[in-house]
Amino acid sequence: MRKKVLVGLSGGVDSAVAAYLLIKQGYDVTGGFMRNWDSLANGDYLGNPTINDAQCPQEKDYADAMAVAKKLGIPLLRCDFVKEYWDHVFSYFLDEYKHGRTPNPDVFCNKYIKFDSFLKFAKEKGFDYIGMGHYAKRIDEGGIAYLYKAADKNKDQSYFLSQINEEQIASCLFPLSDIKKPEVRKIAHELDLESVMDKKDSTGVCFIGERNFREFLKNYFPATKGDIVEGSTGKVVGTHCGVLYYTLGQRKGLGIGGIKGEESEGGFFVYKKDVKKNILYVAHPKDDYLLQSDRCLVSDINWIGPKPEGKIEVGVKFRYRQPDQPASLHFEGDNVVLEYKDHPVKAVTPGQIAVFYLGERMLGGGKIESVYRNGERVDL
Repeated sequence: MRKKVLVGLSGGVDSAVAAYLLIKQGYDVTGGFMRNWDSLANGDYLGNPTINDAQCPQEKDYADAMAVAKKLGIPLLRCDFVKEYWDHVFSYFLDEYKHGRTPNPDVFCNKYIKFDSFLKFAKEKGFDYIGMGHYAKRIDEGGIAYLYKAADKNKDQSYFLSQINEEQIASCLFPLSDIKKPEVRKIAHELDLESVMDKKDSTGVCFIGERNFREFLKNYFPATKGDIVEGSTGKVVGTHCGVLYYTLGQRKGLGIGGIKGEESEGGFFVYKKDVKKNILYVAHPKDDYLLQSDRCLVSDINWIGPKPEGKIEVGVKFRYRQPDQPASLHFEGDNVVLEYKDHPVKAVTPGQIAVFYLGERMLGGGKIESVYRNGERVDL
């Protein structure tokens, strides 16, 4: 009897080809479209007369997913996880931003929605597995399902899967693990999947898409102007439109270029945010050490496989597509301490995700809690 697989069909080319490959491998495949965001219910584009435009992308994706399902000859189920998304992903996103941190909701969307709510939905419907169009590889070793980097290193998404556990990995099939993106496009063209074969890859935060991020945040955090202060002198060099709207290391959009007598030093970058006082601190490029750290503490750890008893040498990604940074890792209670090996690393940002690798194998990951430079905690 064929194993039944519910494939997350997003309306994009990757999930479409993933579904096709699973059919080709002999599975009984059904598509599942996840509806996670409701622009009206969640206050998105509040007061915007073009509110209907905000709804179009999701409905367009659903229409594209239906077209793919029809072309492949498989059923398509629509799964509504709007409440779960709000409770477990978006509330976390808002709380992190409120405290001046930089969250990564895509990681927690995978943890709580795509590999939890969707998986439970699949099990309740009698499916043996879920299937995803993520670029990641599952390898079972010693009775444990591990995640490895995909063959296409430019598209590898193991970073975003760093919070899913062994059981979730073992319940999922990743048919794109050994395929590179150009081949995915080629297969889609050969199948004549018109709705997705040339469709642009989605970018931006999962529920925001390609909309203006600052404008989106204004729906939840009203703009409150404040001072931009040059940290080394304490001089006010400009006015910001809301300290929460800026990220560490940001150079563009500060509106403080060309200050008389300081042009030779170049522009400014953000190195610190004081949320309580509503002050944005900036510095010149010559002071980029202010963004550097040589150690960090990582919390909310998800670890796959046996935990190490002492220090181990690992590669770490502090952001997507960053080359692995060499570091030593050891557990300190439930948290992980990382000590960078070769040199300090820039913009290791509290609230973001650190992901640990042993070669190609992903060991797990967690949330960056605090960072240190020369033994002192750096207040970012």
